[in-house]
Amino acid sequence: MATCFLRRSFWAARPALPPPGRLHPEPAGAQRRRSYAGGPAGLHTDLLRGDSFVGGRWLPAPAAFPVYDPASGTKLGTVADCGVPEARAAVRAAYDAFGSWKGVSVKERSSLLRKWYDLMIQNKDDLAKIITAESGKPLKEAQGEILYSALFLEWFSEEARRIYGDIIYTSAKDKRGLVLKQPVGVAAIITPWNFPSAMITRKVGAALAAGCTVVVKPAEDTPYSALALAQLASQAGIPPGVYNVIPCSRAKAKEVGEVLCTDPLVSKISFTGSTATGKILLHHAANSVKRVSMELGGLAPFIVFDSANVDQAVAGAMASKFRNAGQTCVCANRFLVQRGIHDSFVAKFAEAMKKSLRVGNGFEEGTTQGPLINEKAVEKVEKHVNDAVAKGATVVTGGKRHQSGGNFFEPTLLSNVTRDMLCITEETFGPLAPVIKFDKEEEAVAIANAAEVGLAGYFYSQDPAQIWRVAEQLEVGMVGVNEGLISSVECPFGGVKQSGLGREGSKYGIDEYLEVKYVCYGGL
Repeated sequence: MATCFLRRSFWAARPALPPPGRLHPEPAGAQRRRSYAGGPAGLHTDLLRGDSFVGGRWLPAPAAFPVYDPASGTKLGTVADCGVPEARAAVRAAYDAFGSWKGVSVKERSSLLRKWYDLMIQNKDDLAKIITAESGKPLKEAQGEILYSALFLEWFSEEARRIYGDIIYTSAKDKRGLVLKQPVGVAAIITPWNFPSAMITRKVGAALAAGCTVVVKPAEDTPYSALALAQLASQAGIPPGVYNVIPCSRAKAKEVGEVLCTDPLVSKISFTGSTATGKILLHHAANSVKRVSMELGGLAPFIVFDSANVDQAVAGAMASKFRNAGQTCVCANRFLVQRGIHDSFVAKFAEAMKKSLRVGNGFEEGTTQGPLINEKAVEKVEKHVNDAVAKGATVVTGGKRHQSGGNFFEPTLLSNVTRDMLCITEETFGPLAPVIKFDKEEEAVAIANAAEVGLAGYFYSQDPAQIWRVAEQLEVGMVGVNEGLISSVECPFGGVKQSGLGREGSKYGIDEYLEVKYVCYGGL
């Protein structure tokens, strides 16, 4: 039944794809692609690939691993399970390609990234369906992600032409200081499952614009999006070896990650994922002192002050908390509501949740919340709810696994929450909204900052002085003031404390892939 539904949803009214436009012939046997159970038997579509993509070629691995639809448990297909040899080969391909790619003019790099963007837009519907199939997020959200993802390629196609240096007049009359910006080299890109397309283009767009080459290791739950992007990159004319993808299973992720972080041919590591994994990768990268940028875990506070517009705060809370079923690094994790407005906010928040949220398969029309990514994720939400209730929290709505079973969990709102509960001290990564009542501004700021991480924070207030105070005092990398959705390609994304290093997107994102070289020009 689930397979039939996936077939109907994924392939219904599918527009014809443009011709591949491959610049380089595939090796013999490349057409024996790994299966994708969601499509009609025998269908070979250009965007659904199961092999690794290295040096401009589709290459199988000795083993394969299965990928499942989190909504139904249906096996979508099998993907090449790359290990250490395949990872080293991909790094070598990227290193060999770097020698020529760094010399390509910024205008040409810009043009190629723009072509890649254009192809993403042309294929946006199919790319979105791939995301929904492998991650479970509602199709409307997946369509939004594809647009967001493509915009990073457009943005960095423009930023490629804005890599500027400096001329410095020194204290010596016969000398000038020149500042050059040059690409760092091969970048290893390790991405998560919750935004399987956007987390790639946000990193890869900047890297390629700077003149770097990349090896992408996508999350084992969502490899098809990364491979679809490889197909479009090839069609766009991105040269062989510039963009490489090596999917691998969870069993091999540790060894592949270690290779990418320790190989001497890799100069840069960019990782999005948990803080715990980030620390391991940092340790590996430290031995060869590689450039590192990381976007790690969050525990975002969402503060509602007495002066706030309650309706606006509820709308912001809905957008921030329940996008992708609460599985985003910047989603609100802790709701802090001032006593004078607390009861009104909780009542309206509960009403909005019951009225607006519909749990179901991401392909079903009207679905606003899909499944969690796997059983482990469901267990964590369940653990946080049970811990809170055992310590005195009240379930306002939800609180248990959804009647659909599987990886579905009810959107949950808790009140009477205290600071010692797991849902306040740990990132839930699920559809759980715990609310703490507070009295004074200083108390809210102290609770918000009492965390080892600091990615995003939100607050609602109509008091201008308070807005300035709190925005400056929150120990996070990004602040939403009277706004629940803050991500934008034009703005820097990143955190402080243990939420990571560096920034992505914006004009600052490309600097993560550039070295600054000082040249002293004497004898003038």
